[in-house]
Amino acid sequence: MARSTKASNAVLRLNQRSAQAAYSMVTTSDGHFYLVLANGEESSVKLNEPLEIDAFVSFVNGVSKQAPKKASKFDLAFEEKLQRSGKKAE
Repeated sequence: MARSTKASNAVLRLNQRSAQAAYSMVTTSDGHFYLVLANGEESSVKLNEPLEIDAFVSFVNGVSKQAPKKASKFDLAFEEKLQRSGKKAE
């Protein structure tokens, strides 16, 4: 069950970053996954051949641009301090 959770979470993230698209995953009887895109009420397009879990998650993550990671002001200040200290060491 954890395998399908990992895959379904990847599809959920894809749907969140894809404004109007309706992606779904299909699990085959041998435990492979493939992604489909709904084109209307009755039709959908298969976007890839069935893949193992890790390959499927990588594929899904590459379908649409990932959201930028959020950084707090403390993260940014720390990064800036690291860059400054790295320049002094050279």
